[in-house]
Amino acid sequence: MAFILLRAYSLGGGTYTGIEAVANGLQILRPPRVKTGKRTMFYMAASLSFTAGGLLVCYLLTNVQHVAGKTLNASLIETLVGTWKIGGFPLGVWLLGLILLSEGAILFVAAQAGFIDGPRVLGNMAIDSWVPNRLMHLSERLVVQNGIIFMGAAAILILVFTRGSVQVLVVMYSINVFLDFSLAQLGMCLHWLKTPAPHRGKKLAINLIGLLMSLSILAVTVAIKFKEGGWITLVITLSFIVVCILIRRHYNRVKGMMKRLDSVMTQVQQMTGKHAPPVRNDAAPTAVLFVRNFGGLGIHSFLNIHRIFPNYFKNFVFISVGVVDWKNFKGAEEVKNLESHIAVELKKYVQLSNNFGFHAESILSVETDTLAAVEERCEEIQRKYNKAVFFVGKLIFEEENLFTRLLHNQTAFSIQRILQFKGIPSIVLPIRVIKTVK
Repeated sequence: MAFILLRAYSLGGGTYTGIEAVANGLQILRPPRVKTGKRTMFYMAASLSFTAGGLLVCYLLTNVQHVAGKTLNASLIETLVGTWKIGGFPLGVWLLGLILLSEGAILFVAAQAGFIDGPRVLGNMAIDSWVPNRLMHLSERLVVQNGIIFMGAAAILILVFTRGSVQVLVVMYSINVFLDFSLAQLGMCLHWLKTPAPHRGKKLAINLIGLLMSLSILAVTVAIKFKEGGWITLVITLSFIVVCILIRRHYNRVKGMMKRLDSVMTQVQQMTGKHAPPVRNDAAPTAVLFVRNFGGLGIHSFLNIHRIFPNYFKNFVFISVGVVDWKNFKGAEEVKNLESHIAVELKKYVQLSNNFGFHAESILSVETDTLAAVEERCEEIQRKYNKAVFFVGKLIFEEENLFTRLLHNQTAFSIQRILQFKGIPSIVLPIRVIKTVK
């Protein structure tokens, strides 16, 4: 009997997914978010309990039995209203069809929740380098466009792979949902263990109970449904985890290489003395360099310009486009912080150029679309400096492949293509990433 109850509870545990959706979407709730989230979860839990309890009572009162090809809800509604007629008109049949159609419509709407929470979760994972960084970029409509495309493509592939089998899809859904629950509850348990707080024991107990319940449902679902689609779910989920680990390992390796480059270039910077800012000469050749944070990448590109064109450029313009992505799309204050950070970094580049004896200016822009901002700014600079040449750095890997092209955007070549189409001279400066560097 205990096994039957545990099996029924585990297979019906999907009703918790509404609460999970609220937890994942806490960032978009009205402030105060924690209080609003608690109230929303309470309302959802109460409504779910009332609905589930009401259905069970109706099943008992009407003695609903399992009928092949029908859900229990369909059998219940047919029992209640199936025989209703008004003047010979089969009202009950039409009501049955309307109610079942409404249920399907609700499920269809609920399925779109993946396009709300999915890109948000991918954006958070991209911040920590578990998935490609481009998945945290926002479109001009301030949505995680690449994340939405990724979710849609993944949904289509899964439908094709499972041949649209509802049985397999439900199992995949249940297993991954309770894997999500288990990880979330485990994270909260670790949080309370590491963070001193009032009533920590009570809060830890709540999350520990949630963890045990989630793990039990997950284990029972995998064990019972292993041959009915559970093994497919495990293969797909484990494959995705392995890919995420490989992506993070690649990004960490590249970050290590960039740190070494930063240390070398910082030493070069310290070898220069301080000079007063030279006077701008509009008639002299001007080098326009796209930069991001002040570091080895930008300094390397700056020195490369002098190496390739010694004593040619007299003016330097440093452009930095701050991209409003999921990392800093948290409100107006975060955007202001982004602008302030970019301004500080650009001042360092201007000072570096002045120390080398060259006039320098900086231009910053905060946009959701890098290329649109670049196109607008470059036209302004071209009108101001008629001998301007644009430079943009690009990481070049020792072994270029599809994996590196997916993980690192091709913004440099896109900028060059835009400028060349407008007849503006532009050069991509290679920054080599040596594989042997650790």
